[in-house]
Amino acid sequence: MIWAYPSTGLSILLIGLFSLLYGIYLYRFWRINQRLQVKKRSLVWKCVLRTLYFALFLIALAGPSIGSSLKEIKQEGKDIFLAIDLSQSMNAQDINPSRLQRVKFEMKNLVKNFSSDRIGIIIFSSEAFIQCPLTFDQNVIQLHLDGLNTNLVPNYGTDVASPLNMAYQKFQNENDQENTSKAIILISDGEDFGENLPPVLEKLAEQGIRVFSLGVGTEEGATIPRGNSVVMDPQVNRPAITRLDATNLKTIATRTDGAYFEISDVSVDIPQLINAVERLEGTVMASRMVEASANKYFYFLAAALVLALIDLMLPLRTISI
Repeated sequence: MIWAYPSTGLSILLIGLFSLLYGIYLYRFWRINQRLQVKKRSLVWKCVLRTLYFALFLIALAGPSIGSSLKEIKQEGKDIFLAIDLSQSMNAQDINPSRLQRVKFEMKNLVKNFSSDRIGIIIFSSEAFIQCPLTFDQNVIQLHLDGLNTNLVPNYGTDVASPLNMAYQKFQNENDQENTSKAIILISDGEDFGENLPPVLEKLAEQGIRVFSLGVGTEEGATIPRGNSVVMDPQVNRPAITRLDATNLKTIATRTDGAYFEISDVSVDIPQLINAVERLEGTVMASRMVEASANKYFYFLAAALVLALIDLMLPLRTISI
């Protein structure tokens, strides 16, 4: 027999408490016996009955397991690409300390929730690049997130379709192409100057690859830092203002059966994003057979409750008049 909760200290405490209380009960009986005619046999039966169901309660509390069986333990996981916008507009400071610094902080916390999943990083602006291939190594992912900056990619505009298409191609190159547990977390301020988005979304939807969009920025927007100055808008000869444009990001999420989330001055939806990705059904990465014992505490508990009920409903007379 195997015990699930073999707490010797708790058992000793309960036995001591039971003995103390029942000792007080027996002492009262002895005092009564000095004055009245008492049926000692009835007292013995009551003592045996109560001791028996108290012992059954203790056994049930310890969680006895009788017998054993083989149980298959499956290790599930998902493939997740973080597609992070590194265009110059991600340096805007409408979110403290900046859009990119906030993204780095939130993503470092997010990946800790997916230790059993493979995670990769794609960085993009006008072009997309693999910063980190799919890996289980959390330390490598954290290292790459620490090193993100807008100088890692060419900055001639923003093409959101590019990282989505790259993630799609990488997923297709995996050995298990029928694996539906694939997702992309697209992180951007929403500005998009590309023209190839619709066909990419169609391919992702066909393969069941969900895109969870994370919009970063505010509606009021902010200027774009560049060294000691700011990026200028040549059309009006004034500092360019970058604002969160959630339209494309919401469309991408809707078309791929994903969801849209936001980091702004009014909401931080990172917990909701984590929950949405966690709800995706994982793929079995590995399985093993283990010997498991069946907890039979219920039978002892049921027997104890029956005896306690008998003690309450059919009390034995201990005093005759």
